[in-house]
Amino acid sequence: MSVFDIDQMPEVFLSTDKISYAVSRAVKAGKIRKIGPKLYTANLMDSPEQVVRRNFWHIAGMIFPGAVVVDRTALENTPASDGSVFLSSSSTREVELPGITLRSRKGQAPLEEDRPFIGGLFISSPARAYLENMAPSRARKGVARRLSREEVEQRLDADIRIKGEDYIKALRDEARRIAPKLRLEKAQAELDKIIGTLLGTRDAKIKSDIASARAAGQPFDPHRLDLFTALHEELMRTDAPIRRDPSIAGISINLPFFEAYFSNFIEGTEFEVSEAAEIVFEGRIPEQRPADAHDILGTYRVVSSKNEMSKLPGTPEEFVSLMRARHAQVMEGRPDKAPGQFKTRANQAGATLFVDPRLVEGTLKRGFEIYQAISEPFNRAAFMMFLVAEVHPFADGNGRLARIMMNAELVAADECRIIIPTIYRNNYLAALRALSQNQAAEPMIRMLNFAQKYTMSIDFSTYETAELELRQTNAFMDPGIADEEGFRLKLGAQ
Repeated sequence: MSVFDIDQMPEVFLSTDKISYAVSRAVKAGKIRKIGPKLYTANLMDSPEQVVRRNFWHIAGMIFPGAVVVDRTALENTPASDGSVFLSSSSTREVELPGITLRSRKGQAPLEEDRPFIGGLFISSPARAYLENMAPSRARKGVARRLSREEVEQRLDADIRIKGEDYIKALRDEARRIAPKLRLEKAQAELDKIIGTLLGTRDAKIKSDIASARAAGQPFDPHRLDLFTALHEELMRTDAPIRRDPSIAGISINLPFFEAYFSNFIEGTEFEVSEAAEIVFEGRIPEQRPADAHDILGTYRVVSSKNEMSKLPGTPEEFVSLMRARHAQVMEGRPDKAPGQFKTRANQAGATLFVDPRLVEGTLKRGFEIYQAISEPFNRAAFMMFLVAEVHPFADGNGRLARIMMNAELVAADECRIIIPTIYRNNYLAALRALSQNQAAEPMIRMLNFAQKYTMSIDFSTYETAELELRQTNAFMDPGIADEEGFRLKLGAQ
């Protein structure tokens, strides 16, 4: 390569005495442009902000060689909201660039525990990052150099949730070891108190809501709480359906039967409807599938009991107890699934990883607090169903339990239940995913509204009439075949 060959230069580079003349000529010729102090690029297409943002770590390494990424940047791993990137180097100065400001303070060189990073930089070890964020700092305009005490607590809680207690204990030990090198013994003492309190061995004052919950023995999943809040807000913006009188659909044992049948079919417990009727109404348990038969029986016993389905929880503790009791009844035939006991291992469906077992009870109780603020039965039913389905508190049977809890809200308010026919399974699951993965609540509300309207349209006064109308409206169709052949769930004649 020649002394200065534009085609061989990186997208962003610093001018030096050796190439300054050639750089000046290239700028005048319109081949490169200046985007910062001695900083140039041959990219003439993208905005300076785009170029800098794409390369800011390398730029920081060029301007502050061997610097350490510190303070809030070391924990956030991205520029602050005002574009600040905080560094520790041999000098104190600020370099303003399009969209980014490099803010270096004179400080400790890389420790043995710090890690090599992009562009010749180093990044603080997690222990150093927490210590420096716990240290007091001068007030400044714009975003604070260091995270607040509350933000530190929230991050420590996340570390415990995601990485485990052993990780946070090792971090605490390292912080104790390196604090004297950084002259941050006071910060280390405070960090020690916070970690000890989160682990239940100390009793320091905690500021953050999520950290306080952990210290109280009720840690919760903050991401799920965001989803529950989004659903609550959408429900408050949406007018609940007018009251749907269940007597129109026929008050009998048949609606609960088909509710139990479809709820199990969705979860893979597949019987012909005539077989299911024999199990429920005649007590015929197939010799080859006793556990599957007990799934349907257990579900039916719960949903067919007006007394059971009229019970609503009044406190978080009653909510947890009611769920456990109903789950125990539904899953009675599967002792290997720990009926009535919260899961001990993480579970997932597709790409969705449900709430960590250690956070189940705390997340359920936090969600219940939001549920208590909802008054309309349909809205309470929708929220309750998603709350249970999204937490997935048990090893198995969560979908069935979620729909039981949903319909109990409607039965207790003397409103029509919601059944999810086989053909509607994909619509149901897609609406749940939209909320779970994208915080889009409106599809789920719309889906449940139609499902309730559909349930109202079927005459359940006799078994024969109900089965006939369900078949005429495509309720029993496989959803994959229905999609391929263009069939949809149709409203009944009522």
